[in-house]
Amino acid sequence: MNKTVEKILILTVDFIAINLAWITYFVIRVQTGWFELLSMPEFLLPMFVVYLYWLIIFTFVGMYRTWFASSRFDELSTLFKASFVGIFILFFLIFIDDYIHGVASTTRILIFIYWGLFLFFVGTGRLLLRSLQRNLLIKGYGRKNALIVGFNEKAKEVHDQLIEHRALGLDVKGYVAVDSNNVGMVYKDAYVVGSVSQIQNYIDEHSAKEIIIALDKSDHDILVDLIARCEPKNVGIKIVPDLYEILSGQARTMQIYGLPLIDINPELMPEWEKKLKRLIDIAVSMLILTVSLPVCILTAITIKLDSKGPVFFRQDRCGLNGKTFKILKFRSMKHDAEKYTGPIWSLKGDPRITSVGKLIRKIRIDEIPQFFNVLKGEMSIVGPRPERPYFVEMLAKEIPYYKRRLKVRPGITGWAQVKHKYDETVEDVKIKLRYDLFYIENMSLRMDFKILFRTVFVVLFAKGHYN
Repeated sequence: MNKTVEKILILTVDFIAINLAWITYFVIRVQTGWFELLSMPEFLLPMFVVYLYWLIIFTFVGMYRTWFASSRFDELSTLFKASFVGIFILFFLIFIDDYIHGVASTTRILIFIYWGLFLFFVGTGRLLLRSLQRNLLIKGYGRKNALIVGFNEKAKEVHDQLIEHRALGLDVKGYVAVDSNNVGMVYKDAYVVGSVSQIQNYIDEHSAKEIIIALDKSDHDILVDLIARCEPKNVGIKIVPDLYEILSGQARTMQIYGLPLIDINPELMPEWEKKLKRLIDIAVSMLILTVSLPVCILTAITIKLDSKGPVFFRQDRCGLNGKTFKILKFRSMKHDAEKYTGPIWSLKGDPRITSVGKLIRKIRIDEIPQFFNVLKGEMSIVGPRPERPYFVEMLAKEIPYYKRRLKVRPGITGWAQVKHKYDETVEDVKIKLRYDLFYIENMSLRMDFKILFRTVFVVLFAKGHYN
Protein backbone atom coordinates (compact mmCIF):
# COMPACT_ATOMS: atom_id res chain seq x y z
CA MET A 1 0.00 0.00 0.00
CA ASN A 2 1.27 3.43 -0.95
CA LYS A 3 2.55 5.28 2.14
CA THR A 4 0.40 8.35 1.47
CA VAL A 5 -2.73 6.24 0.95
CA GLU A 6 -1.92 4.29 4.13
CA LYS A 7 -1.58 7.45 6.22
CA ILE A 8 -4.81 8.91 4.82
CA LEU A 9 -6.62 5.64 5.63
CA ILE A 10 -5.29 5.36 9.17
CA LEU A 11 -6.07 9.03 9.88
CA THR A 12 -9.59 8.52 8.54
CA VAL A 13 -10.12 5.35 10.57
CA ASP A 14 -8.85 7.03 13.73
CA PHE A 15 -11.02 10.11 13.08
CA ILE A 16 -14.14 7.94 12.79
CA ALA A 17 -13.22 5.72 15.75
CA ILE A 18 -12.27 8.55 18.14
CA ASN A 19 -15.42 10.48 17.34
CA LEU A 20 -17.61 7.35 17.63
CA ALA A 21 -16.13 6.79 21.09
CA TRP A 22 -17.03 10.39 22.02
CA ILE A 23 -20.56 10.14 20.61
CA THR A 24 -21.21 6.89 22.47
CA TYR A 25 -19.81 8.35 25.68
CA PHE A 26 -21.96 11.47 25.24
CA VAL A 27 -25.09 9.36 24.79
CA ILE A 28 -24.31 7.34 27.94
CA ARG A 29 -23.43 10.47 29.91
CA VAL A 30 -26.29 12.70 28.79
CA GLN A 31 -29.08 10.87 26.98
CA THR A 32 -29.54 7.81 29.20
CA GLY A 33 -30.33 9.77 32.34
CA TRP A 34 -28.14 7.42 34.39
CA PHE A 35 -25.97 10.28 35.68
CA GLU A 36 -26.85 13.57 37.32
CA LEU A 37 -26.32 16.67 35.16
CA LEU A 38 -25.69 20.11 36.64
CA SER A 39 -25.87 21.66 33.17
CA MET A 40 -26.20 20.45 29.59
CA PRO A 41 -22.65 19.91 28.24
CA GLU A 42 -21.67 20.99 24.73
CA PHE A 43 -21.26 18.34 22.08
CA LEU A 44 -19.40 19.47 18.94
CA LEU A 45 -16.63 21.71 20.31
CA PRO A 46 -15.42 19.20 22.95
CA MET A 47 -15.54 16.44 20.33
CA PHE A 48 -13.26 18.47 18.03
CA VAL A 49 -10.87 19.36 20.87
CA VAL A 50 -10.73 15.75 22.09
CA TYR A 51 -9.91 14.51 18.57
CA LEU A 52 -7.04 17.01 18.23
CA TYR A 53 -5.81 15.96 21.66
CA TRP A 54 -5.57 12.29 20.64
CA LEU A 55 -4.12 13.18 17.25
CA ILE A 56 -1.22 14.96 18.97
CA ILE A 57 -0.61 12.07 21.39
CA PHE A 58 -0.74 9.44 18.63
CA THR A 59 1.69 11.48 16.53
CA PHE A 60 4.14 11.81 19.40
CA VAL A 61 4.17 8.08 20.22
CA GLY A 62 4.65 7.10 16.58
CA MET A 63 1.27 5.57 15.81
CA TYR A 64 1.27 7.12 12.33
CA ARG A 65 4.51 5.59 11.19
CA THR A 66 4.37 3.37 8.10
CA TRP A 67 3.23 -0.14 9.04
CA PHE A 68 4.81 -3.15 7.38
CA ALA A 69 4.02 -6.68 8.53
CA SER A 70 4.16 -5.64 12.17
CA SER A 71 2.45 -7.53 14.93
CA ARG A 72 -1.12 -6.38 15.48
CA PHE A 73 -0.69 -7.24 19.15
CA ASP A 74 2.23 -4.79 19.31
CA GLU A 75 0.05 -2.08 17.79
CA LEU A 76 -2.71 -2.70 20.34
CA SER A 77 -0.09 -2.62 23.08
CA THR A 78 1.13 0.77 21.83
CA LEU A 79 -2.47 1.99 21.68
CA PHE A 80 -3.05 0.90 25.27
CA LYS A 81 0.08 2.68 26.53
CA ALA A 82 -0.67 5.86 24.57
CA SER A 83 -4.29 5.96 25.73
CA PHE A 84 -3.24 5.27 29.33
CA VAL A 85 -1.02 8.36 29.29
CA GLY A 86 -3.75 10.41 27.58
CA ILE A 87 -6.46 9.33 30.03
CA PHE A 88 -4.16 9.99 32.99
CA ILE A 89 -3.60 13.56 31.79
CA LEU A 90 -7.36 14.09 31.31
CA PHE A 91 -8.07 12.62 34.75
CA PHE A 92 -5.52 14.99 36.32
CA LEU A 93 -6.94 18.04 34.51
CA ILE A 94 -10.49 17.16 35.61
CA PHE A 95 -9.27 16.72 39.18
CA ILE A 96 -7.61 20.17 39.14
CA ASP A 97 -10.76 21.75 37.65
CA ASP A 98 -12.98 20.13 40.30
CA TYR A 99 -10.61 21.23 43.05
CA ILE A 100 -10.58 24.86 41.83
CA HIS A 101 -14.39 24.98 41.64
CA GLY A 102 -14.84 23.06 44.87
CA VAL A 103 -17.12 20.38 43.41
CA ALA A 104 -17.17 16.61 43.78
CA SER A 105 -17.74 15.49 40.21
CA THR A 106 -18.50 12.00 38.95
CA THR A 107 -16.68 12.90 35.73
CA ARG A 108 -13.45 11.40 37.07
CA ILE A 109 -15.18 8.01 37.20
CA LEU A 110 -16.87 8.51 33.84
CA ILE A 111 -13.47 9.07 32.26
CA PHE A 112 -12.74 5.36 32.68
CA ILE A 113 -15.97 4.49 30.87
CA TYR A 114 -14.77 6.75 28.06
CA TRP A 115 -11.38 5.00 28.12
CA GLY A 116 -13.01 1.61 27.63
CA LEU A 117 -15.09 2.92 24.71
CA PHE A 118 -12.02 4.61 23.24
CA LEU A 119 -9.94 1.42 23.35
CA PHE A 120 -12.78 -0.61 21.81
CA PHE A 121 -13.51 1.71 18.88
CA VAL A 122 -9.95 2.75 18.04
CA GLY A 123 -8.56 -0.76 18.60
CA THR A 124 -11.25 -2.30 16.39
CA GLY A 125 -10.64 0.28 13.66
CA ARG A 126 -6.90 -0.36 13.71
CA LEU A 127 -7.33 -4.14 13.66
CA LEU A 128 -9.69 -3.97 10.68
CA LEU A 129 -7.31 -1.75 8.71
CA ARG A 130 -4.24 -3.84 9.55
CA SER A 131 -6.12 -7.02 8.62
CA LEU A 132 -6.94 -5.42 5.29
CA GLN A 133 -3.29 -4.53 4.74
CA ARG A 134 -2.23 -8.06 5.72
CA ASN A 135 -4.64 -9.58 3.22
CA LEU A 136 -3.43 -7.24 0.52
CA LEU A 137 0.16 -8.33 1.22
CA ILE A 138 -0.83 -11.98 0.95
CA LYS A 139 -2.55 -11.30 -2.37
CA GLY A 140 0.53 -9.54 -3.73
CA TYR A 141 -0.13 -5.83 -3.13
CA GLY A 142 2.54 -3.65 -1.54
CA ARG A 143 5.13 -6.41 -1.24
CA LYS A 144 8.88 -5.76 -1.03
CA ASN A 145 11.70 -7.44 -2.89
CA ALA A 146 14.44 -9.04 -0.81
CA LEU A 147 17.94 -10.40 -1.40
CA ILE A 148 19.47 -13.03 0.86
CA VAL A 149 23.22 -12.78 1.44
CA GLY A 150 24.68 -16.27 1.76
CA PHE A 151 23.81 -19.55 0.11
CA ASN A 152 23.64 -22.18 2.84
CA GLU A 153 21.12 -24.13 4.91
CA LYS A 154 20.45 -21.13 7.10
CA ALA A 155 19.67 -18.93 4.07
CA LYS A 156 17.41 -21.57 2.56
CA GLU A 157 15.53 -21.93 5.85
CA VAL A 158 14.84 -18.18 5.89
CA HIS A 159 13.68 -18.41 2.26
CA ASP A 160 11.29 -21.26 3.18
CA GLN A 161 9.83 -19.23 6.05
CA LEU A 162 9.25 -16.21 3.80
CA ILE A 163 7.41 -18.37 1.27
CA GLU A 164 5.34 -20.02 3.99
CA HIS A 165 4.39 -16.75 5.69
CA ARG A 166 3.39 -14.45 2.84
CA ALA A 167 1.96 -11.94 5.32
CA LEU A 168 5.56 -10.88 5.96
CA GLY A 169 5.34 -9.22 2.54
CA LEU A 170 8.82 -10.18 1.32
CA ASP A 171 9.64 -11.83 -2.02
CA VAL A 172 13.11 -13.33 -2.37
CA LYS A 173 14.47 -12.24 -5.75
CA GLY A 174 17.84 -13.91 -5.43
CA TYR A 175 20.85 -14.86 -3.36
CA VAL A 176 24.14 -12.99 -3.10
CA ALA A 177 27.00 -15.40 -2.45
CA VAL A 178 30.17 -15.07 -0.44
CA ASP A 179 31.72 -17.98 -2.32
CA SER A 180 31.87 -17.14 -6.04
CA ASN A 181 31.60 -20.88 -6.83
CA ASN A 182 27.93 -20.69 -5.83
CA VAL A 183 27.05 -18.09 -8.49
CA GLY A 184 24.45 -19.49 -10.86
CA MET A 185 23.00 -22.02 -8.41
CA VAL A 186 19.29 -21.91 -7.71
CA TYR A 187 16.90 -22.68 -4.85
CA LYS A 188 13.12 -22.45 -5.30
CA ASP A 189 13.37 -20.31 -8.44
CA ALA A 190 15.79 -17.84 -6.81
CA TYR A 191 19.25 -17.77 -8.39
CA VAL A 192 22.57 -16.84 -6.84
CA VAL A 193 22.92 -13.63 -8.85
CA GLY A 194 26.51 -12.81 -7.93
CA SER A 195 29.00 -12.12 -5.17
CA VAL A 196 28.87 -9.62 -2.28
CA SER A 197 31.40 -7.28 -3.89
CA GLN A 198 28.70 -6.25 -6.40
CA ILE A 199 25.74 -6.18 -4.01
CA GLN A 200 24.95 -2.52 -4.73
CA ASN A 201 24.36 -3.38 -8.39
CA TYR A 202 22.07 -6.28 -7.47
CA ILE A 203 20.06 -4.06 -5.11
CA ASP A 204 19.39 -1.72 -8.04
CA GLU A 205 18.72 -4.50 -10.55
CA HIS A 206 16.12 -6.21 -8.38
CA SER A 207 14.71 -3.06 -6.71
CA ALA A 208 15.46 -4.70 -3.36
CA LYS A 209 14.13 -3.02 -0.23
CA GLU A 210 15.32 -5.61 2.30
CA ILE A 211 18.67 -7.38 2.68
CA ILE A 212 18.71 -10.51 4.85
CA ILE A 213 22.17 -11.63 5.91
CA ALA A 214 22.57 -15.35 6.58
CA LEU A 215 26.31 -15.91 6.73
CA ASP A 216 28.28 -18.91 7.95
CA LYS A 217 30.44 -18.29 11.02
CA SER A 218 33.54 -18.49 8.85
CA ASP A 219 32.32 -15.44 6.91
CA HIS A 220 31.83 -13.15 9.90
CA ASP A 221 34.79 -10.95 8.94
CA ILE A 222 32.96 -9.48 5.91
CA LEU A 223 29.91 -8.34 7.88
CA VAL A 224 30.95 -4.73 8.60
CA ASP A 225 32.08 -4.19 5.00
CA LEU A 226 28.85 -5.73 3.73
CA ILE A 227 26.66 -3.44 5.84
CA ALA A 228 28.73 -0.42 4.78
CA ARG A 229 28.09 -1.32 1.11
CA CYS A 230 24.33 -1.61 1.69
CA GLU A 231 23.86 1.56 3.75
CA PRO A 232 23.92 4.10 0.87
CA LYS A 233 21.09 2.20 -0.85
CA ASN A 234 18.53 2.95 1.87
CA VAL A 235 17.50 -0.67 2.35
CA GLY A 236 16.40 -2.49 5.47
CA ILE A 237 19.15 -4.78 6.78
CA LYS A 238 18.44 -7.85 8.89
CA ILE A 239 20.69 -10.63 10.05
CA VAL A 240 20.10 -14.14 11.35
CA PRO A 241 20.38 -14.09 15.17
CA ASP A 242 23.63 -16.01 15.70
CA LEU A 243 25.57 -13.07 14.26
CA TYR A 244 24.17 -10.72 16.88
CA GLU A 245 27.24 -10.70 19.10
CA ILE A 246 29.25 -9.04 16.32
CA LEU A 247 27.15 -5.88 16.27
CA SER A 248 25.96 -5.84 19.87
CA GLY A 249 24.34 -2.53 20.69
CA GLN A 250 23.46 -1.70 17.07
CA ALA A 251 20.67 -4.21 16.54
CA ARG A 252 17.12 -4.92 17.68
CA THR A 253 15.48 -8.34 17.63
CA MET A 254 12.27 -8.79 15.64
CA GLN A 255 10.30 -12.02 15.44
CA ILE A 256 7.18 -12.50 13.32
CA TYR A 257 5.48 -15.84 12.59
CA GLY A 258 8.33 -17.67 14.30
CA LEU A 259 10.96 -16.18 11.97
CA PRO A 260 13.57 -14.47 14.18
CA LEU A 261 15.50 -11.67 12.47
CA ILE A 262 17.57 -8.84 13.84
CA ASP A 263 17.23 -5.28 12.56
CA ILE A 264 20.48 -3.48 11.89
CA ASN A 265 20.29 0.30 12.39
CA PRO A 266 16.80 0.35 13.93
CA GLU A 267 14.90 3.49 14.97
CA LEU A 268 17.38 5.69 16.81
CA MET A 269 14.93 7.58 19.04
CA PRO A 270 11.39 6.94 20.25
CA GLU A 271 8.91 8.76 18.04
CA TRP A 272 7.74 11.07 20.83
CA GLU A 273 11.34 12.17 21.50
CA LYS A 274 11.83 12.89 17.79
CA LYS A 275 8.75 15.10 17.72
CA LEU A 276 9.70 16.88 20.94
CA LYS A 277 13.27 17.38 19.67
CA ARG A 278 11.85 19.00 16.53
CA LEU A 279 9.55 21.27 18.56
CA ILE A 280 12.48 22.32 20.73
CA ASP A 281 14.53 23.03 17.58
CA ILE A 282 11.80 25.31 16.21
CA ALA A 283 11.14 27.14 19.49
CA VAL A 284 14.82 27.71 20.34
CA SER A 285 15.69 28.77 16.77
CA MET A 286 12.91 31.36 16.67
CA LEU A 287 13.97 32.67 20.07
CA ILE A 288 17.66 32.93 19.17
CA LEU A 289 17.00 34.55 15.77
CA THR A 290 14.72 37.11 17.42
CA VAL A 291 16.99 37.93 20.35
CA SER A 292 20.15 38.06 18.22
CA LEU A 293 18.68 40.30 15.50
CA PRO A 294 20.56 43.49 16.59
CA VAL A 295 23.84 41.51 16.77
CA CYS A 296 23.18 39.99 13.34
CA ILE A 297 22.54 43.40 11.77
CA LEU A 298 25.74 44.81 13.29
CA THR A 299 27.70 41.71 12.14
CA ALA A 300 26.38 42.03 8.58
CA ILE A 301 27.42 45.70 8.38
CA THR A 302 30.88 44.92 9.79
CA ILE A 303 31.47 42.05 7.34
CA LYS A 304 30.46 44.28 4.40
CA LEU A 305 32.82 47.05 5.49
CA ASP A 306 35.72 44.68 6.23
CA SER A 307 36.05 42.82 2.92
CA LYS A 308 34.56 42.35 -0.53
CA GLY A 309 31.92 39.71 -1.04
CA PRO A 310 28.48 38.74 0.25
CA VAL A 311 27.49 38.92 3.91
CA PHE A 312 26.33 35.32 3.99
CA PHE A 313 28.27 32.20 3.07
CA ARG A 314 26.29 29.39 1.42
CA GLN A 315 27.73 25.96 0.79
CA ASP A 316 26.39 22.52 -0.16
CA ARG A 317 26.29 20.08 2.75
CA CYS A 318 24.96 16.55 3.11
CA GLY A 319 21.91 16.33 5.35
CA LEU A 320 19.52 13.64 6.50
CA ASN A 321 19.76 10.51 4.33
CA GLY A 322 22.38 12.21 2.15
CA LYS A 323 20.04 14.95 0.87
CA THR A 324 22.04 18.03 -0.10
CA PHE A 325 21.13 21.45 1.27
CA LYS A 326 22.69 24.93 1.42
CA ILE A 327 24.15 25.72 4.83
CA LEU A 328 23.91 29.39 5.80
CA LYS A 329 26.59 31.20 7.82
CA PHE A 330 28.03 34.68 8.15
CA ARG A 331 31.02 34.87 5.82
CA SER A 332 34.24 34.68 7.82
CA MET A 333 36.69 34.02 4.95
CA LYS A 334 37.78 35.97 1.92
CA HIS A 335 35.37 35.74 -1.01
CA ASP A 336 36.10 32.71 -3.28
CA ALA A 337 38.57 31.36 -0.70
CA GLU A 338 38.76 27.98 -2.47
CA LYS A 339 38.93 29.32 -6.01
CA TYR A 340 42.51 28.17 -6.53
CA THR A 341 42.76 25.36 -3.99
CA GLY A 342 39.52 23.41 -4.48
CA PRO A 343 37.72 21.89 -1.48
CA ILE A 344 39.98 21.78 1.59
CA TRP A 345 39.33 21.71 5.32
CA SER A 346 39.72 24.91 7.28
CA LEU A 347 42.81 24.99 9.44
CA LYS A 348 43.63 26.53 12.78
CA GLY A 349 45.02 30.00 12.02
CA ASP A 350 43.77 29.73 8.42
CA PRO A 351 45.19 32.70 6.41
CA ARG A 352 41.96 32.88 4.37
CA ILE A 353 40.01 34.08 7.42
CA THR A 354 39.31 37.82 7.49
CA SER A 355 39.97 40.02 10.52
CA VAL A 356 36.25 40.24 11.30
CA GLY A 357 35.97 36.52 10.59
CA LYS A 358 38.45 35.73 13.36
CA LEU A 359 36.30 37.55 15.88
CA ILE A 360 32.92 36.16 14.86
CA ARG A 361 34.36 32.64 14.70
CA LYS A 362 35.85 32.97 18.15
CA ILE A 363 32.52 33.91 19.73
CA ARG A 364 30.48 31.70 17.31
CA ILE A 365 28.42 34.55 15.82
CA ASP A 366 29.05 33.14 12.34
CA GLU A 367 26.91 30.10 13.27
CA ILE A 368 23.72 32.09 14.04
CA PRO A 369 22.26 32.03 10.47
CA GLN A 370 22.24 28.22 10.65
CA PHE A 371 19.16 28.50 12.84
CA PHE A 372 17.33 29.29 9.58
CA ASN A 373 18.47 25.83 8.38
CA VAL A 374 17.08 24.42 11.62
CA LEU A 375 13.71 26.14 11.09
CA LYS A 376 13.53 24.69 7.56
CA GLY A 377 14.13 21.20 8.93
CA GLU A 378 17.47 20.77 7.16
CA MET A 379 19.39 20.74 10.46
CA SER A 380 18.83 20.24 14.16
CA ILE A 381 20.42 22.16 17.00
CA VAL A 382 22.24 18.99 18.13
CA GLY A 383 23.62 16.37 15.76
CA PRO A 384 26.72 15.44 13.75
CA ARG A 385 28.12 18.41 11.85
CA PRO A 386 27.09 18.39 8.15
CA GLU A 387 29.98 17.68 5.80
CA ARG A 388 30.40 18.67 2.16
CA PRO A 389 29.40 16.04 -0.47
CA TYR A 390 32.96 15.99 -1.82
CA PHE A 391 34.40 14.99 1.56
CA VAL A 392 31.53 12.59 2.33
CA GLU A 393 32.30 10.55 -0.78
CA MET A 394 36.04 10.72 -0.16
CA LEU A 395 35.77 9.69 3.50
CA ALA A 396 33.20 6.96 2.82
CA LYS A 397 35.81 5.18 0.70
CA GLU A 398 38.40 5.33 3.48
CA ILE A 399 36.25 4.87 6.60
CA PRO A 400 33.73 2.02 6.90
CA TYR A 401 30.39 3.15 8.29
CA TYR A 402 31.10 6.85 7.66
CA LYS A 403 27.73 7.37 5.98
CA ARG A 404 26.02 6.15 9.14
CA ARG A 405 26.22 9.84 10.17
CA LEU A 406 23.67 10.63 7.46
CA LYS A 407 20.98 8.62 9.25
CA VAL A 408 20.21 11.57 11.51
CA ARG A 409 19.60 15.26 10.89
CA PRO A 410 22.93 17.18 11.13
CA GLY A 411 23.37 19.72 13.89
CA ILE A 412 24.84 23.11 14.73
CA THR A 413 26.65 21.51 17.65
CA GLY A 414 27.38 17.89 18.47
CA TRP A 415 29.20 15.45 20.71
CA ALA A 416 32.26 15.45 18.43
CA GLN A 417 32.46 19.27 18.47
CA VAL A 418 32.59 19.47 22.26
CA LYS A 419 35.01 16.57 22.58
CA HIS A 420 37.60 17.09 19.83
CA LYS A 421 39.63 19.74 18.05
CA TYR A 422 39.88 20.93 14.44
CA ASP A 423 39.52 18.55 11.48
CA GLU A 424 43.00 18.88 10.06
CA THR A 425 43.63 15.29 8.93
CA VAL A 426 41.69 12.12 8.10
CA GLU A 427 42.75 10.82 11.52
CA ASP A 428 40.90 13.72 13.14
CA VAL A 429 37.83 12.81 11.10
CA LYS A 430 38.08 9.18 12.25
CA ILE A 431 38.24 10.25 15.88
CA LYS A 432 35.26 12.56 15.43
CA LEU A 433 33.38 9.77 13.67
CA ARG A 434 33.66 7.65 16.82
CA TYR A 435 32.06 10.46 18.80
CA ASP A 436 29.35 10.90 16.15
CA LEU A 437 28.54 7.18 16.15
CA PHE A 438 28.43 7.20 19.93
CA TYR A 439 25.90 10.04 19.77
CA ILE A 440 23.81 8.29 17.11
CA GLU A 441 23.66 5.03 19.07
CA ASN A 442 22.74 6.90 22.29
CA MET A 443 20.45 9.61 20.93
CA SER A 444 18.08 11.03 23.51
CA LEU A 445 16.84 14.39 24.72
CA ARG A 446 18.95 13.89 27.83
CA MET A 447 22.05 13.50 25.63
CA ASP A 448 21.09 16.63 23.66
CA PHE A 449 20.78 18.74 26.80
CA LYS A 450 24.14 17.43 27.99
CA ILE A 451 25.74 18.49 24.69
CA LEU A 452 24.09 21.92 24.81
CA PHE A 453 25.40 22.46 28.34
CA ARG A 454 28.93 21.51 27.26
CA THR A 455 28.62 23.69 24.15
CA VAL A 456 28.03 26.73 26.36
CA PHE A 457 31.24 25.84 28.19
CA VAL A 458 33.13 25.41 24.90
CA VAL A 459 31.92 28.76 23.56
CA LEU A 460 32.72 30.63 26.77
CA PHE A 461 36.27 29.29 26.79
CA ALA A 462 36.72 29.49 23.00
CA LYS A 463 37.38 25.80 22.54
CA GLY A 464 36.09 23.24 20.04
CA HIS A 465 35.55 23.60 16.32
CA TYR A 466 32.59 24.03 13.98
CA ASN A 467 33.17 23.88 10.24
